Amino acid sequence: MTNSISEIERADAILVTGSNTTEMHPVTATFIKRAVRKRGAKLILVDPRRIGLERFADKWLRPKPGTDVAWINGLIHVIIEESLHDEVYIGERTEGFAAVREVVKGYTPERVEKITGIPAADLVDAARIYGRAGAATLLYAMGITQHTTGTDNVKSLANLAMATGNVGIPNAGVNPLRGQNNVQGACDMGALPNVYSGYQSAADPAVRERMARAWQVDSLPEKPGLTLTEITEAVLAGEIRAMYIVGENPMLSDPDLKHLEKALRKLELLVVQDIFPTETAQLAHVVLPGVSFAEKDGTFTNTERRVQRVRKAVEPPGNARADWEIISALARQMGYETTYSGAEQIMEEIASVTPSYGGISFRRIERKGLQWPCPAPDHPGTRYLHKDRFTRGRGLFHAIDYHEPPEVPDDEYPLYLSTGRVLYHWHTGSMTRRSVGMVDRAPECEMEISADDAARYCINDGAPVRVRSRRGEIRAKAKVTAKAVDGTVFIPFHFAESAVNVLTHGKLDPVAKIPGLKVCAVSVQGA
Repeated sequence: MTNSISEIERADAILVTGSNTTEMHPVTATFIKRAVRKRGAKLILVDPRRIGLERFADKWLRPKPGTDVAWINGLIHVIIEESLHDEVYIGERTEGFAAVREVVKGYTPERVEKITGIPAADLVDAARIYGRAGAATLLYAMGITQHTTGTDNVKSLANLAMATGNVGIPNAGVNPLRGQNNVQGACDMGALPNVYSGYQSAADPAVRERMARAWQVDSLPEKPGLTLTEITEAVLAGEIRAMYIVGENPMLSDPDLKHLEKALRKLELLVVQDIFPTETAQLAHVVLPGVSFAEKDGTFTNTERRVQRVRKAVEPPGNARADWEIISALARQMGYETTYSGAEQIMEEIASVTPSYGGISFRRIERKGLQWPCPAPDHPGTRYLHKDRFTRGRGLFHAIDYHEPPEVPDDEYPLYLSTGRVLYHWHTGSMTRRSVGMVDRAPECEMEISADDAARYCINDGAPVRVRSRRGEIRAKAKVTAKAVDGTVFIPFHFAESAVNVLTHGKLDPVAKIPGLKVCAVSVQGA
C-alpha cells in the first residue's frame, strides 16, 4: 500500500475493485464503512458480484469479468474530457501522460459500455465522484491481479490515481490489500525470483557483492529464478527435479490442478514443510513439521507495510520446529554453517542488509509496529509513500489498451467462472477446515448462480451441480443468489473435494506470471 489503513477513514472518495473487502479483509472494511457513515465519503464499488459493500456504495459498477483496463481507461477519458485531471501535478511530478491521453481518447463511455456492460451514465457519474474528490483512495485485491492482464490492470489504476494527483498525498494512493497475513513480509524478504530483501535487484553487481559479504560466500548468482507457475513447466520439461515447498498448498491454490499434479508426481524429490498434512504434503517424499504463528517468534509485515512482533505463546508439539531452525539445519547438512541464536539475531541481520528495514529492531517494535521504509534507528517510519517525489523521480504513466481474456464463454461453455474466498474459510482451508465452528458455518462448496441463469439451466437452489471446463469437472451445491450476475458463476477454492482449480486455465500474465484465475469458461448442469 502506498498509504495506511487508518487513512481510508479520512478519504473523500474510495474506489474499491477486485476486493470482497467485508469478507476477505473485514477489519479494513470497517474503515471504509466508517468513512461512508461518519464522514460522508463517496464509495465507488466495481465488482460483478453484489458483495457486502454494495449497500454502502454511492455507485456500483458491474463489469464483465476481465474488462478492467477498459473501464479504468473510460474513467480517465471522462476525467480528462471534463478537466478533472490535475495538470499541475502531472506536469511537475510525472512523465508519459501524453501517451495515456491519446490512448484513452478511444474509451468513450459508449464504447466502454459495449465492452464491459457498465452503463455509460454510471461510468460518467463514477468518474466525477473520483475526479472531484480532494483525496481519493484506490483499494484492490486479487480480483484485479489474478488475470492474464493483471500487470496492465494495476498500471491502469496507477494511471487513474496519478492523473488526479492522488499519489504521494495523505488519505489517497494506490492500495493493494494483501491476501495473507505475512505475504507482504515474505516479498520484502526476497521471496521472489529476481530480488533480495527490500526489493534489491539480483541483477545489480553491487547488491550481490554486499549480500555475499554479509553471508560470507564468494559470490551469488546473477540469473533470476522462476516463479511457481513457471516452475511447473520447468519440472515437466525435465529442467527441475526437486522442490522444497514451505507453508504453501499449490494442490488447491494453483490453476489447472491436473497439470500441476502431473508435474509434482514427476519430481525426484518433493519436500513439504507445513503444520498439517495438506493436499500438497500428501504427494511429498519428505514432510518437515513446521510451527504455527502461535508457536514462533519473529515478525509479520502487514498490508500497510507495518512490521509487527510475533511472540511464541505455546510450545510446538512433537518434533515440530521453527522454520528458521529447519532451514538452518538443512543448510548445515549442505555444508553452509549458520550461527543464528534466534529470531532477534535474524532481525538484526535483516536490518543490516535491507535499507528499507535498516531502523527496525525488536526493541523498537516491542509495543507498536513500524512502517517501512524506516532506514535508521531514529526514523519514525513512513505513513505514506512518494511524498514530494516518486522513488524513481517522476511517476511514470503507461499507455495501455484493453485486451480480451484468453478464454471467454461460447456455445459449449456459456458461463464465466470466477473464483475466490468466503468469510469463514482461509485460503486452502488447511487450518479453517479443521475448525469445527468454521466448518459448521460453511460446511461445503457452493456455486453462486443468478436466478435467471438457474432457471435457464434448470438448476434448483441447494441442488447438486456439475461444473465443467476444458480442463476437467467438479461437483458442488447450487446457491441461487442475488449476489451473482447473469452469465457468471462464482466458486470458492477452499474445498479439496470440489477443487475449483481443476477448472481454471494456466495462462499467465506475461510480466508477473500470475495465472488468470478470475476468468475462464464453464458449463453447468444438474448432477
